[in-house]
Amino acid sequence: MFGSDSFLWRRPSPIWAYGAALLSVSAASLISHWPLLHLGSSPVSLLLCAVMFSAWLGGVVPGLLAILLSALVFYYNFLPPVHALVSKPEQIPRFLVFLVSAFFVGTLSAAQRSAMESLRRAHGKLNETVQELKNTNAALTKSEAYLADAQTLSETGSFAWNLSTGEQSWSAEIFRIYEYDPALKPTFQAVLERVHPEDRDLVQKASQSAMRGEEFDFEHRLLMPGGSIKKLHVRGHALNRENANPEFVGAVMDITTMKNAMEEIQALRDQLYKENLALREEIDISRMFEEIVGSSPPLQAVLSRVAKVAPVDSTVLVTGETGTGKELVARAIHKRSQRSSRAFVSVNCAAIPRDLIASELFGHEKGAFTGAIQRRLGRFESAEGGTIFLDEVGELPLETQIALLRVLQEREFQRVGANESVKADVRVVAATNRDLRAAIAEGRFREDLFYRLNVFPIEVPPLRERREDIALLVEYFVDRFASKAGKKITGIGKKSMEVLQAYSWPGNIRELQNVIERSVIVCESENLSVDESWLERIAPAPDSGSQPLSERLAAQEKEIIEAALAETNGKVSGPRGAAARLGMPQSTLDSKIRSLKIDKYRFRKA
Repeated sequence: MFGSDSFLWRRPSPIWAYGAALLSVSAASLISHWPLLHLGSSPVSLLLCAVMFSAWLGGVVPGLLAILLSALVFYYNFLPPVHALVSKPEQIPRFLVFLVSAFFVGTLSAAQRSAMESLRRAHGKLNETVQELKNTNAALTKSEAYLADAQTLSETGSFAWNLSTGEQSWSAEIFRIYEYDPALKPTFQAVLERVHPEDRDLVQKASQSAMRGEEFDFEHRLLMPGGSIKKLHVRGHALNRENANPEFVGAVMDITTMKNAMEEIQALRDQLYKENLALREEIDISRMFEEIVGSSPPLQAVLSRVAKVAPVDSTVLVTGETGTGKELVARAIHKRSQRSSRAFVSVNCAAIPRDLIASELFGHEKGAFTGAIQRRLGRFESAEGGTIFLDEVGELPLETQIALLRVLQEREFQRVGANESVKADVRVVAATNRDLRAAIAEGRFREDLFYRLNVFPIEVPPLRERREDIALLVEYFVDRFASKAGKKITGIGKKSMEVLQAYSWPGNIRELQNVIERSVIVCESENLSVDESWLERIAPAPDSGSQPLSERLAAQEKEIIEAALAETNGKVSGPRGAAARLGMPQSTLDSKIRSLKIDKYRFRKA
């Protein structure tokens, strides 16, 4: 209840305080009447002690209670007539003296108690403040240590500069940056002693700006005593601009490592740029254009047209014989276009069944036909934003030609089995080895589609018209296939090269590639040779120069009849049969089908 304290007991509850006042006065009265002590003539001291104890223990109110009780005890028990409950007017002066004394002692005791309590509280607050200061000091010391470590790691020092007095204060990192002894007094002159001579004007101008209250942010160099050069970034911020001489705080960062790294990166970038230019020049010298090898005038004319059309989005029609490299031309157009970062999708229209070509190009919805178990995106959607290459476009069925025409005209299409249109942002490059004009005349190719495709025609010359490129192509293919085979081939026999250049190459570059690959596989020395028998078996007759007219006419007739049978699902007779479509009697068509050995049943759909 009376928990101990370093100065006094804690103040008790009011009940205990009043009880203590009553008990203390009672005890003083009993003690003063105790016969053994013979204190009957001096009760005042005991009663005053009771008042003092009550006021000190309980405060003012318990003290007043003790004064009242003591006055009653003193008046009736100790003033003559003793123990008489009568008025004692002649003893009033003594009673008043006692009463004033008791009141004075009680007040003094209560004041002492209150003062001691205030001192105790002040002492407690002082202890708390001291502890807070200790914690703050510990946190500040820890923060300063972290700051010092951070400044060391970042190579950044801090400073304060009083312009009115010129006094400066530096962090430890600034002393390290300037390589000064920490005992040195920081001054602006000490800074100037380290500044590179060529940068001193810059630093002094910054100082003059600071004198005008302007903040500064600049870079300069230091020339150290050992001759090394450091690069610094200095920033200053004014704390009180309204004063005539504001105080500045700022930071000094050693950016030597960063600047050297940036200069090294820039040097490497410049070197890479130069090497890139040199590589481009080397490619040009090697007469390479994307993946197209050659320097002949016919090929250069093709490459010139490629360079002109590539940057625009115009549709391109690439024509030429089989094996001339039409897809390489299409890829070169894509790589040099603004769509080069997007997809290049190649579709061989002749290699896809006629019933599936529409689904392949434009996709289909689930259940569009037997086997369509889920939605499938077509090649046009796969090439969104890029380029689609339609190889052998002349082989497209008429119904697919109509869909392709819509894509070129409206820039939209429909998936097979869908009702909604899909926008198409695709560049179309088409290629064919057929004569599309003849196909138009025969009704196998739409004239309007031809003009939509033929916006910018490019004809790739056959290899026999660019014989000067054969040596370059041979060298290119030899290096390519020898590297794959792990062989070292340094040259090709003179006789073999003459044979290759004299050959007419009906299969063009693809045939040449196959011959070289075959020769590299069988080659057992560093000098490549070509077996002439490979060319003799596939070479045309020496004086014929071309296929006999009768054979060419029969081949064309067979092709026309097969196309008509395909369009009529193998039906020969009737108003919608192949005979009516070709404008000839049924018997004549049956005779030609037998003579040309055409299987009309393979054109019938199940």
